Formats: sequence, C-alpha cells, structure tokens
Amino acid sequence: MRATTSRGAATLLAVALGAGTLAGCGFEGASSIPLPGGQGNGKGAYEVTLEFSDVLDLVPQSAVKVNDVTVGSVQSLDVENFTARVVVSLNREVTLPANTRASLRQTSLLGEKFVSFEPPPQSEAVGRLRGGETIGLDRTTRSAEIEEVLSALSLVLNGGSLEQLQVINAELIAALEGREDRVKDLLRQLDTFVGGLDAQKGQIVRALDSLDRLSARLVTEQDTIATALADIPPGLDVLTGQRENLTEVLTSLDQLGDVAVRVIRASQANTVADLRALEPILTQLNAAGRALPEAFEMLVTYPFPRNVTEGIQGDYANLFVTLDIDARGLGRFTGLPVPDDLPLIPGPAPPPGGPPGSPAPPPLPGAPPPPALPTEPLPGLSPPPPPPGLPPLPGLSTRDSGGLLRLLIGVFT
Repeated sequence: MRATTSRGAATLLAVALGAGTLAGCGFEGASSIPLPGGQGNGKGAYEVTLEFSDVLDLVPQSAVKVNDVTVGSVQSLDVENFTARVVVSLNREVTLPANTRASLRQTSLLGEKFVSFEPPPQSEAVGRLRGGETIGLDRTTRSAEIEEVLSALSLVLNGGSLEQLQVINAELIAALEGREDRVKDLLRQLDTFVGGLDAQKGQIVRALDSLDRLSARLVTEQDTIATALADIPPGLDVLTGQRENLTEVLTSLDQLGDVAVRVIRASQANTVADLRALEPILTQLNAAGRALPEAFEMLVTYPFPRNVTEGIQGDYANLFVTLDIDARGLGRFTGLPVPDDLPLIPGPAPPPGGPPGSPAPPPLPGAPPPPALPTEPLPGLSPPPPPPGLPPLPGLSTRDSGGLLRLLIGVFT
C-alpha cells in the first residue's frame, strides 16, 4: 500500500514538472506540436507567405495541396492591416511557378479547410518559387462557405419569388405554344440585329462622340440660341400678317404654271419646227469655224488690215482721198459769203503713177483720161479775212488757206 502511494506521488510529480516546463516554454496547444513525418517539415523545405482577405476557420498544421496532393502545411497565421497573412512550408521537391495562385478550399461539405496552389489562368508560368516570396491579394481567393450557401438559399426560399416559378413557367409555355417558328425567326432576326450593331460599333461610337461635340457646341452657343428663339415669334407674327398675300402669291404662281404648261404644249410643234429650221444655220455657222470671227475683225479695222502698222515706217501713211466739196453748203453752214453762181470744183486727183515708189495702176479699158487740175484760184472765191487783232501766220500763203478751206468744206459736208 505504501509502495503504491509512492509510485502515484512520483507520477503526479512528473506530470506537474512536465506541465510547468510546457507552461514556461509558451505551449500553445497540441496543434503547435509538429507531428513526426508531416509534410513541409523535412530538410530543405521552404516557406511562402500568402495574403487572404478572410481565412475562415483555417488553423495551423492544415494541409497545403497541389492537384489535391499534400505537399506542405500551414506554419502560422497572422493579421496585418486587416489582411490575413498565412505562412506555409513546402517540401523541397515541390516546384511551383512564381505567378502561382492560391485558394482556400475544404475537403468536403463540412470538412476541414486547406490551402491549394493552382496554376495561373490564361497565362504561361513565369519564374519559380524558391522561398521567401509573398503571394498578394490579387492572386488569392476562397471558396464559399456552406453557411453562406444555406443563407442565400434560405433567402430565396423564404423571402424570394421561388413560389412564382411554376406560374412563370406555365405562362411562358402558354405564350410560346404554337408560335415556335415565329419565336425562332425572332431570335434569328435578333441575332442578325445584334451582329449588325456589333459590326457598326465603331460608327456608333463616332456618332456618340459627334453628338457629344454637338451638345458642347450648343452649350457654348446658348446665348445665340436664346436670342434666335426670342426673335422667332416676331418673325412668325409678320408671316401670319402676310398670310393672305403669301397665299395669293402661291395661287398666282400655280395659275402661272398652268398657263405656262398650256403655252408650252400649244407651241411645242412650232418650237420644234423653229429649232429644226435653225439646224442648217447653226450647222453652217459651225462649219465657218474661225472664218466668221476673223471677218468681224477685218470689218472693225476696215479699210486698214490689222498688220498695217508693220508696213508704215513713221507716224503717217500715204492716203489719197477724193472729196466732193459743195461750197454753197459750206457757206450756209459757216455764214461765209459764197456767190450763188459758184461752180463745183472737182477734187484733186492723185499724182500720176500713184504714191512715190509704187507702179502706176493700168487704165481701165475704155475709160477717158483724167482731167487736168486748175493751177489758179477760182474767180470770186477768196479766203476769209483773219479775225480782228490776229496777225497772219508766217509762212501761210493765200493758196495754202484756200487748200485748208477746201479740206474743211469736205469734212463738214
């Protein structure tokens, strides 16, 4: 009996010493004791830090898996700036790309949580995890909890319109029954319409941009628009006051149109005949070509051709003019005393042989020879006296004055 008591006291003492030792070392429970043979605890293992917005009920020593194969374990959990930081340890032979993603999953509907590494979606693997890296919130996710799923389902079943699904289904069947072909055609047209909108989305965007610029321009011109709107009512009042006159004008134009139509229809045959009669004339004018404008040019410059200046060396040309002078008419015009029995004087003839240096023209067949010119002044005709107080010009003889008088008589007659 005494020996049994001694063995029990020794056992209690050993337990107490062990508990004291564990309390002094900061014992955090059985989950903090590394299990022998656990994943991620061997030689050469490396650690990676994961950031999650919510780790749910994840605990240390939870499994870390790749393709549902355990390759490590959770070493510690911490919180920094409302972000959960999970440190996991992976076996040395585990090779993962640097852009690997991580998620929180659970083994079954009510099973334990674990960390799963997944390959990057829609991108190629880059680099390699070697230890010490941090996978941020942009590459970590978590699955929905069963409590969240049941809560959402409860909301649908209790406060939603789930009981209306049967009514909706029955009404939909009644609406589509017998109209399947038209519904299919509608869906095909809708597909074509949506495809056309997609093909013209660039033009639609440009139209929206143009509408935006127009709206901005209207905002900047709002004062001008307000002024125009203020001036439009007086203009409308003027148009309203002139409505009868405008109506009368339009009525008269309608009547004029009727008359013009009748005139055109009545004169159609004559107009066509006139045009056909003009056809030969226009044809000949077209055939004349450049001859007609050249003839008009010669008519304007008659009696001199257009190249007469090329043949004149100097400031005058030799021109012989025959003038028939009526001295009686000149006397009546100028008031000079002219005898009534004054005979007509024939004009001077050109010198024999024509202009100097030119051959004499041949005489016409059967023509009489030209009369000889008188060399003495005509009896009874004297030059007019000079004005009082004006001396006679030097070098101007009486014979010269008579020649000038005959030239003036020829001009005025």
